[in-house]
Amino acid sequence: MVGMTSPRPAPAQPAVLARLAAAGLEADTSPRRLAEYSYDASNYRVPPLAVVFPRSPGDVVAAVAACRDTGTPLTGRGGGTSMAGNAVGPGLVLDFSRHMNRIHGIDEAAGTVSVDPGVVLSVLSREVERTTRGRFTFAPDPSSRTRATVGGAVGNDACGNHSVRYGRTSDHVVELDVVTADGARLTAAAGQLRATDPADSASAARAAELTQGLKELAQANLAAFRTELGRIQRQVSGYHLGHLLPEHGFDVARALVGSEGTCAIVTGARMKLVPRPASALLVCLGYADVVEAARDITTILGFSPAAVEGIDEAIVETMRFRRGAGAVRGLPAGKAWLYVDLDGDDPDAVAAEARKLLARLRTNGRLVDGRAVPDPAERASLWRVREDGAGLSSRLAGGGESWPGWEDSAVAPENLADYLADFRTLLDRHGLTGVMYGHFGAGCMHIRITYDLRTEAGRAVFRAFSREAAELVVRHGGSLSGEHGDGRARSELLPVMYSPALLAAFAEYRRLWDPAALLNPGSLTDPDPIDAQLALAGVPERQWRTSFDLRPVHAGGHALAETDDPATGSRVDPWVHAVQGCIGVGRCRTGSGGVMCPSYRATRDEKDSTRGRARVLQEMVRGARTVEEGWKSAEVREVLDLCLACKACSSDCPTGVDMATYKAEFFHHYYRHRLRPLAHFSLGWLPRWLKVTGQVAPLVNAVLSTPLARAAAVLGGLTTRRALPRFAAAGEWRRQVAAAGTAPATDGGGTVLFVDTFTRGFRPEVAGAAARVLAAAGRPAECAADACCGLTWISTGQLDTARKKLAHAAGVLDDGTDRPIVVVEPSCAAALRKDLPELVHTEQARRVAARVRSFAAHIGELAATGWQPAPAEPLPEHVILQTHCHEYSVFGAATQRQALAAAGIGTVTDATGCCGVAGNFGFEKDHYEVSMQVAEQALAPALRTAAGAVVLTDGFSCAMQVKQLDAARAGKHLAQLLDPDPPGAPRRPGLG
Repeated sequence: MVGMTSPRPAPAQPAVLARLAAAGLEADTSPRRLAEYSYDASNYRVPPLAVVFPRSPGDVVAAVAACRDTGTPLTGRGGGTSMAGNAVGPGLVLDFSRHMNRIHGIDEAAGTVSVDPGVVLSVLSREVERTTRGRFTFAPDPSSRTRATVGGAVGNDACGNHSVRYGRTSDHVVELDVVTADGARLTAAAGQLRATDPADSASAARAAELTQGLKELAQANLAAFRTELGRIQRQVSGYHLGHLLPEHGFDVARALVGSEGTCAIVTGARMKLVPRPASALLVCLGYADVVEAARDITTILGFSPAAVEGIDEAIVETMRFRRGAGAVRGLPAGKAWLYVDLDGDDPDAVAAEARKLLARLRTNGRLVDGRAVPDPAERASLWRVREDGAGLSSRLAGGGESWPGWEDSAVAPENLADYLADFRTLLDRHGLTGVMYGHFGAGCMHIRITYDLRTEAGRAVFRAFSREAAELVVRHGGSLSGEHGDGRARSELLPVMYSPALLAAFAEYRRLWDPAALLNPGSLTDPDPIDAQLALAGVPERQWRTSFDLRPVHAGGHALAETDDPATGSRVDPWVHAVQGCIGVGRCRTGSGGVMCPSYRATRDEKDSTRGRARVLQEMVRGARTVEEGWKSAEVREVLDLCLACKACSSDCPTGVDMATYKAEFFHHYYRHRLRPLAHFSLGWLPRWLKVTGQVAPLVNAVLSTPLARAAAVLGGLTTRRALPRFAAAGEWRRQVAAAGTAPATDGGGTVLFVDTFTRGFRPEVAGAAARVLAAAGRPAECAADACCGLTWISTGQLDTARKKLAHAAGVLDDGTDRPIVVVEPSCAAALRKDLPELVHTEQARRVAARVRSFAAHIGELAATGWQPAPAEPLPEHVILQTHCHEYSVFGAATQRQALAAAGIGTVTDATGCCGVAGNFGFEKDHYEVSMQVAEQALAPALRTAAGAVVLTDGFSCAMQVKQLDAARAGKHLAQLLDPDPPGAPRRPGLG
């Protein structure tokens, strides 16, 4: 018929997908999933065809067979933290971290542990220490150990902070179970390669064939293996074929380590354990610069340290800028620092050795300052700076960006100072800056560089510089890679380091294992160019109009004009720059420590990590095939669904990714001219509803006690499984505050007490307690309650209304003074402190934001002046602390603890983590299950183990979760603990 068109035929499904389905394997080919797995922690982007999450070695055999029969490339992946681009691939990606992550047995007598490849390194070491009662541990401890896996460590021959003592992963491998590209299941060990199952005749034949080929390869290349390999401690580049030499016992397992998944797929491993020292002491040393620090390395190594790590001032400045002045404690004077770990059985002997080391270094004359750091909190603070180095150096306090690519070179420790001096000259010649940190004691440097990978000219500099850097490190007797492997970042440069004969041996070694070249193509042999498939290339220039001011901010407190990168001069749209902040280090995938990312900890799915969300957003700004609808992208909407908007990523993520803000911005655009979820009206408009409910609170509360409450929840898009709060009568908060009296300020200083919507509507008694505490402190409060922070509109992406609310709040609160604005509800304090100046772009907004304090933060400031609270009721001996995530991220992780310490509360169980409610999230009907799973990460266990303790919940949402978990125990606000004159108690003199 005229005007009719034929329907577009569906694209043909690749044959490998049919083969996988026939084998019972679910291959995820959704655009969202492919976006998540197009990246690792490197500069590269390689979209896969599909992602599979194997549950057993049998699944791996089936996946390999499907790929072999269809000629589909296959790449194995653990935590996805590779900085060299060896965890991304063009065909099928196998993610072992999700299901194949079991520890099968710890044999203390033999000193070994048997594991799946997806076991996270920190989990492994923690379980070994628990099982052996602290006698043993698993040694390799790269900075990414809280998310990197055993399989990844084997693939890259990972080392870590204590490699001076314990070496590389290859030093700890006993046996590897692998699946070859032709489907054989083999076990590699010292002196042999055998079928994993002795009854598997086909695999046994393949083992015999490979053994013969490997022995012939070693025999034919004895001279090259002996003279070109194993020259320095951190020679990781290329294949580790020296282990095949007769004098090294023909160790096939150790030869496979560092092969980056190009030879076989690891499905299991037996690893060595090491004794755990009884005592350890950190000695921190300050120097004028990294070269001066490196010149003392040989002296330090003479004291047999377990670790010698180094950082430069750029990383320290960024840590302080991003997390506050108190984020780095115990650092001596200097502009570059070494961390030296000394250990032993006797703590007194270790301390004496530290004193000798400091004396010797002072004699050398290069040390600026140095000290032993016995305090565990200071040690943890210092080590966190080093461990977050990759992320911190990517977005610096000065506003510049740095990228990997040459972040992993190594030389002999005695050559490190001269190498670094020449390297800085090379950087200067190319107009680049390098941020330096790394394993100084092993001669391995992580140097992130201010390349401009967004422009063709910048990529040309990257290519030319990399070539010259390779030549430089080889002149100093070093290795292109000292830890992370070659991958896409350095494999093309291997001819600079190795002879044609050895490169030919590498190619033959790989061919013996994988004749069809299916495994992890593009790395080591027949490599891709180092400037191919760069993630920052090909992003179209476009102006993305946003409500939030997302321009990067200097340490000086002002945004960069036009978002110029001061290092490169290139201009990047603020939205693009923001979502590209994630560089893939994966700290959001940790299972413990900090608060980020609660939804990932609940589901263990990459899509629910901050990194997974950021990667999908990065595909959105590319307009890529996978995610191409921009602000209307269904994939982005899906990946943001379980984001609790807790803001923890803005402080816990080393690069400062703020997914809560990105979610609010995206929802603002996504739902424009589109029907919103019911919860966006019932919860997003909560301040409006509270004006009504306050007038008829008794009636509303009576209804909530009947079956009608369930119907009301359904109509509002809320879960029917959560207890709803009771509403306070209008004006109740005023009656509470009036009881605080009008005591004059002791030094002329007063405060503005901002009584927020949540406090007015649900917890008016907290407003009264806060006012009384402030009055007793000599800081009487003038109350402000005729404004709203707009939080509920922000969290649901209704930014036009949020901006109006915040602009009004700024007008109300800007009174011409610099009096602190103390906000009772921490989430509202965070909105006024952070969101106000980002949404309302005026000097007035910035003035008001600078004055805002959470109640706990203000108590800490008062305590610092010498004030001591005098509560009417005895303080509890034990407190469970549930810090609101927004207070954690905006005012500092230690804010609540410092306030409790000032009050004199000694025993605190810190339920570190999100409570799971997170404002509207936990009340929405589709999020209840995840909300309760999040509660089980910290809060629920704390409540069970400390049944009699008082629960401190300054956040209203936290209090609601406590009520849900333990109906008999109500959470208390800090103001209520410190209240000097609570209702019903005998009145204190001078308090009205």
